[in-house]
Amino acid sequence: MSDNHHQCLEAFPSWLASLPLDLRSALVAARSDELGEEAKRYLLGAVNYLFKSLDLIPDGIDDIGYLDDAFVLRFGARAALREAGTLGSEAVRTPVENLAKEAVLVDELLGDELAKRFETYVAGLRTGAARGRMVDELLSDPNAMRELEADVNAFHHDFAAPSFSQDEKNLVKLIAFLDAKLPAK
Repeated sequence: MSDNHHQCLEAFPSWLASLPLDLRSALVAARSDELGEEAKRYLLGAVNYLFKSLDLIPDGIDDIGYLDDAFVLRFGARAALREAGTLGSEAVRTPVENLAKEAVLVDELLGDELAKRFETYVAGLRTGAARGRMVDELLSDPNAMRELEADVNAFHHDFAAPSFSQDEKNLVKLIAFLDAKLPAK
């Protein structure tokens, strides 16, 4: 087993457990006046992704169903950080920086080509929609933002982290799903 695979098998259970908090942190950062619009788009696209009915890996798939959501948050945070350069106050900056740093583990797992495809997919979420909410609408319509906040709060309240067995076969299954679902260049 490679060192990266070992690190992934160790990290992914905690990523699943922290998904509601990570989601809430990304939303708080996206609502901050300290961020520019493009950085907000990356974060809102990543948060909104969690509520897509058809995402890359169906949420009900044992062990890996919510990992695509965790990955999207990390890639969205990294893109927002790159866009913003700095994220202002520590309360906004620290959770986003922590998520962004963890994206490197996903890069290494996926390899250059698949990681680039995933990054492109996440960048496209800036203009995407979930539950009828476009990112542009989230930026301009307080009612749409309140609906997203309500969804995030409900998810935070109701989510029970799925188990993740630390079996390398789960990583193979995860990579296969992403390779099959992500648009090829």
